[in-house]
Amino acid sequence: MSDLKQTLAQQLKQQLARKGITQTMMARDLDIPEMTVSNWIKGKTYPRPDKLQRLADYFGTTRSELTEDLPDNLTPIAAQSVAIPILGTIACGDPITAEENIKGYYYESPDTLPSGHLICLEAAGESMSPTIPHGSVVLIREQPEVESGEVAAVLVNGATEATLKRVKKQGDTLILVPDNPSYDPIVINEDNPAKIIGKAIKYTMQL
Repeated sequence: MSDLKQTLAQQLKQQLARKGITQTMMARDLDIPEMTVSNWIKGKTYPRPDKLQRLADYFGTTRSELTEDLPDNLTPIAAQSVAIPILGTIACGDPITAEENIKGYYYESPDTLPSGHLICLEAAGESMSPTIPHGSVVLIREQPEVESGEVAAVLVNGATEATLKRVKKQGDTLILVPDNPSYDPIVINEDNPAKIIGKAIKYTMQL
């Protein structure tokens, strides 16, 4: 196990350097305590199999590659990419990017990404069609407010479900408006609260 710890530690250092990120950023993105990540990188501890898989997914590699000891004269060559978590059902009370809420990762070059903390949401249903087709992966920049008329990811149903809707503001009232006229808008008030997760930036049909 000692050799595995050291091999993983070296591989993690290489992957962090390749992506141009710090261990603090990785810990935040994966919602893992920074001390835990630090111990992995120092070779003090070794992750459980599920955490090792999350690391592999995050870096766009495999578990075996993370634990293989490469010769000193070889380093992996790979296109730089950023792993953005794709959210599934939101667990009530958990942070947005808690492990239970993540169903996978979307990878994209950092050169094409906006600034800020990013997540993805998979569009389910036809309420935002034709603007955002069913099955699209939508890139969201986390921010607590959006301009009236912008599409946003919003927590509804007691903060247990994320939905994509166009946010319309009428005074102090928020209305979540679907782009598909076959669906009804949702009025946000004290009896039906909601929380804006962030602004929809773009979507893709390709993973």
